[in-house]
This record gives sequence, structure tokens and C-alpha cells, in this order.
Amino acid sequence: MLKTLHAFIYILLICWLVPATAETNNNPQVQVSDSVSYQLIDRWSSERLNQILNVDTPKFAGVTVKYTPAHNAVNLYRVTYHSVIPELGNRPTVASGLLAIPDTAGKTFPLVSYQHGTVYGKYQVPSFPEQSPETQLMIAQFAGQGYVVIGADYFGLGVSTEPEGYMVKGSHQQATYDMLVAAQSVLKHMGLSNDRLFLSGWSQGGFVTMAMLEKLESVGIKPQGTTTASAPVDVFALMNGFLFFPRKFDASWLNSIVILSAFAYENYYGIPGMARALLNDEYYEVAKKAYERQPFNPDDIPTDLHKLIRPEYFNPQYFANSAYGKLIATAQAYRWVIQSPVRNYYGETDEAITVGVGRMAMTYAQAMGSGNTKVEAISTGDTTHRGTFATAVPQWKLWFDSK
Repeated sequence: MLKTLHAFIYILLICWLVPATAETNNNPQVQVSDSVSYQLIDRWSSERLNQILNVDTPKFAGVTVKYTPAHNAVNLYRVTYHSVIPELGNRPTVASGLLAIPDTAGKTFPLVSYQHGTVYGKYQVPSFPEQSPETQLMIAQFAGQGYVVIGADYFGLGVSTEPEGYMVKGSHQQATYDMLVAAQSVLKHMGLSNDRLFLSGWSQGGFVTMAMLEKLESVGIKPQGTTTASAPVDVFALMNGFLFFPRKFDASWLNSIVILSAFAYENYYGIPGMARALLNDEYYEVAKKAYERQPFNPDDIPTDLHKLIRPEYFNPQYFANSAYGKLIATAQAYRWVIQSPVRNYYGETDEAITVGVGRMAMTYAQAMGSGNTKVEAISTGDTTHRGTFATAVPQWKLWFDSK
């Protein structure tokens, strides 16, 4: 656990000691419409992709997994598109995302929409793939084998000038839905198309993936398959576990979930003072700097939630009835009648997502009468948070290939 904590502290240090800046290149912006444009940002060879699969990902995830080798190069594009923020009265905004296209002679491809996990830097997102190891794995495993891969950066990340909308469900749904529409318009502009649609996401991105599925099914779009790894589909259950039923191996970096969600909810739901009401006074300013990606010392933020959070929140009734608790209770992405096939992968020793939460969508679906069998929960064994993701990805690929 200390090794994991040190790794996260190192990431946080890098984020403010060497602030990420937008990559620059000389490739032109191509305007597709008044609301969508794209720019070629790189081309990764099959050799580079196989380096990611065989060397970089094992270093990132801490496990060695057998991946199917990449057999084609991939062209990478940053898509910029207009969207709206539902929680702020559909206020217009501009967002970004990745479009990765196999460099092959094909014209029609299967498409995977990948939703990224929690990040600590503004540009550690899909459309800045050099800074996103999880996105690199998806590009290498899927785009390197003939899939188009897309990924929204979420509001507040990438080129977005908004505050980060961490675990703000409506905004996550809007950003990902509009990215899919924008990506398909870019493909059409290039004379390309997709014939199948798949969704995938890890950690926070697992929640976003399920939320996106709910949005798509509500408008009649049923993906051929949806997969997640370590998905916190019920944040209220997850948070109650951290506060009232902690495990001995719970991750020390769970403080980041509290901090990012508290400030995001304050901004997006318009509740001034929410973060200050939750956090102890001595840690409020440094927590605010962490959320805003300002320079700060990670050692100044306690990993002990009893030090970070005011004592009254450790009363279950107080927590549930607080403004923060009530909003956390709305952060769920499984309580509807799921109509398309879903596989939720979970790790038995995941330090962030419990087995119960990992299986929750399936448990809920099967509780309906004779049981909704569209949702399956699949164990990846004794895997950590990152190990669950790394182990699940080739299983996602095999399942998608079968469809």
C-alpha cells in the first residue's frame, strides 16, 4: 500500500512541479461544422503500440498480461466540439476528445468509446494520449487491431475552461454523448463510418460508461457491448464504505475522491460553501488548490479521512441528510432496466472498489423478478485497481470481437 501511495504522491507532484501544457503541432484545424473541428496530433506505429502493450502497460499496472499484438499503425486526432452543461441550465461550453483511427485501407470500423478514470493533471486525458497510460493501452489493444477508439476528456479537462465536473452524472453523460456524435461527424467528413458501437471504461470511467449507456438507451441507441473495470456504479454505497466500514487495504488516495467531488458538486450544482462544510478548516485551502490544479504539497493533505473530513460526517444519518450526501446518493449508474449486454469486471483485492460494488449492477438487475440477464459481473481474480483494468482489457477485446 505504501508503494501505491508513493506512486500517487509522485503523480500529484509531477502535476504541479511540471504543469502539463497543451501540445502544439503544425497540423491545421479542420472544420467539420460550426460546432466540430479536428486536428491530427500524431501517428503511432505498430512498433510503438506493441511497446505500450509489452513494456509500458506492465510498468503502469504492476502486472504482466498477454495482449494481442497490434498489426497496424494508428492516426490520432484531437476533436473539439460544442456541448452544454445540464446542471447549469444547459449553458454552452466547448470540450475535447480523442479520435484514434487505424491506418488501414478500411472504410468501416467497429468503434469503442473509452471513458477514462480519475486523473490528477488537466491534460492526463484521452486527447493528450502521451500523458494518459490508460488511453495508450486502449489505442494499442483496440485501434492497433482495427477498431476506431474515441474518448471524451470530460468537462474541465483537456481544452475545456470549465471547473472539473468530477462524478457529475449529467455532465458526464452530455460530454460523452456529444463526443460520440462529434466523432461520427468527423468520420463521415473523412469518408469513414462505424458499423458497431462498444463502450468501455475504468474506475471513474466505469461509472461514466454506465451513465453514458443509460443516456444512449434513453434515446434508442443500444451498443453491441458495454464493459467496465472497477466501476463505482453507486458512489453512495462506496462512500459509506469508506466512512463507516473501511477495509484494512483501502487505498490511501481515496481522499482525492472526496476532494474532487466536493468542489465539483459545489460548482456544478450551485451550492456555495459545500466543500468548506465537509472539509476541516486546516485542509480546505490545500484541498481547493488540489482541485484547481494549483501548486500544492501532497503531504499537506491527510490520507486519514477522519482528519480530512469534519467529525459530524461520520454519523451515517448526518452524512445521508447533508447536502453533499444527498448529491452523492444521486451518483448511481445502474438503476434502470438495462437493455443491451453489459459486463462489469471487478478485482477481488481492488483497493478502491469493493467486490460488492463491482457486482452491484448485476445484483440489481437479477433482483428484477425472474432476473434481467443482460448484466454480468466477472472477477479478474486477486487484482489491484490498476491490475483489474490491465487484466480486463484483453477480455473486453475478445468479447467485442465475438460480436
